Amino acid sequence: MLLHLGTTWLLFAVATVAVFGFFFGTALDAIMKDDGFGSTGNTLLFTLGFFVAVMVANEHGIGFKDIRLAVAWGLSGAFVFISVMALIKAGLARL
Repeated sequence: MLLHLGTTWLLFAVATVAVFGFFFGTALDAIMKDDGFGSTGNTLLFTLGFFVAVMVANEHGIGFKDIRLAVAWGLSGAFVFISVMALIKAGLARL
């Protein structure tokens, strides 16, 4: 799905996800404080997790004919990725 987009649409998709990622990243930064990655770090993790989840789903044969399904996969992947990274950070802090 993402590999078939033109450059303009791909940049628009990345910008849109980054804006929403900054919103969620700022909220997570306020909630997690020192346990988080900061607003910018959360935004980068959110954006990366979103697009990796969509790409993984496409590689496994899940087609996104409806944009809502793609957004659901992307949001799920983003929050799972941020959660896993927070768990790793917490585990490393205990060492």
